[in-house]
Amino acid sequence: MANAEKTAVIEELTGKFTDSSGAVLTEYRGLTVAQLSELRGKLKGNATFHVTKNTLAKVAAANAGVSDQVSPMLSGPSAIAFVDGDVAQAAKGLLDFAKANPLLVIKGGVLDGKALTAAEVGKLADLEPREVLLAKLAGAMKASMAGAAATFNALPTQMALLADALRAKVEAGAPAAAADSAAADTESQTTQD
Repeated sequence: MANAEKTAVIEELTGKFTDSSGAVLTEYRGLTVAQLSELRGKLKGNATFHVTKNTLAKVAAANAGVSDQVSPMLSGPSAIAFVDGDVAQAAKGLLDFAKANPLLVIKGGVLDGKALTAAEVGKLADLEPREVLLAKLAGAMKASMAGAAATFNALPTQMALLADALRAKVEAGAPAAAADSAAADTESQTTQD
């Protein structure tokens, strides 16, 4: 590879490390070109899959500031899946392909500047899609807001019921109080006479 080509590859990889939300490092030893094309097709929309030389990837990782996280995983034939879309969907696509093609070995990755082990990439794959998680969050928020609205609506109703009960009690007690008052007035007049 000529120096200009190496520089262009390093710049491209540096941009991918910088711009993508994450990267998953794999070993692809033994996979055919057709299998790699199939993998690229499965990842389309969520990630781009690049076969690269380790030395160029190490330089690009250093330029992007993720050298400490990525460099230990760059040994053997390496390929990197740069995640552009849903991280969980990209991890799921890689793991599903790895199950069907055991020659693809997931080494680990980096997500938002934090190194991930192969097991952590597997946990990402178990997450539900972003849309489902957002829908669940919206449903939970709507339920709590509906509960608060019901509570606020119940307060005036309860106050009206209490006021009505108090009025009924006062009205029920008023004739007896009036009769007691009239009897007291009669007694006081008779004693004065």
